[in-house]
Amino acid sequence: MTLNVSDLGVGVSHSAMVVENLTRTQIVQYAGASGDYNPLHTDEVFATQVAGYPSVFAHGMLTMGLTGKMLTDYVGDGRLTRFGGRFNSQVWPGDTLTATATVTAVRAESEVTVVDFDVVTENQSCAAVFSGTATAAFTRTNVLSQIKNL
Repeated sequence: MTLNVSDLGVGVSHSAMVVENLTRTQIVQYAGASGDYNPLHTDEVFATQVAGYPSVFAHGMLTMGLTGKMLTDYVGDGRLTRFGGRFNSQVWPGDTLTATATVTAVRAESEVTVVDFDVVTENQSCAAVFSGTATAAFTRTNVLSQIKNL
């Protein structure tokens, strides 16, 4: 389903589960894909006995990537123009994450309609593990064709 910019007003939210029961295998696969083999993410003995954490934990960029996929799935390919944030808390094996994007502004700029979002990703305990902002641009051509199709 294609998102219509007319459906996006200030306060409109979209949520999606981005991972259910994150596994150590998924964390190690991300280490391989990213080239980040920090032992805090891949070595249980190092993470627990040397660093003092309860377990290995996910890379922050894995959490951000899962959140970004929710955004692009929602707004559509090629529309996301800006995305950033901060890592608030570790993501542990077994965590289930849900990401939510909430519209904070809709404005016309040149040939596009720009939509700003606040973004938060929470674990199963409703603790924010990532928070940030994003911007998507909808071309006027897309907007006009959507209006014509109403």
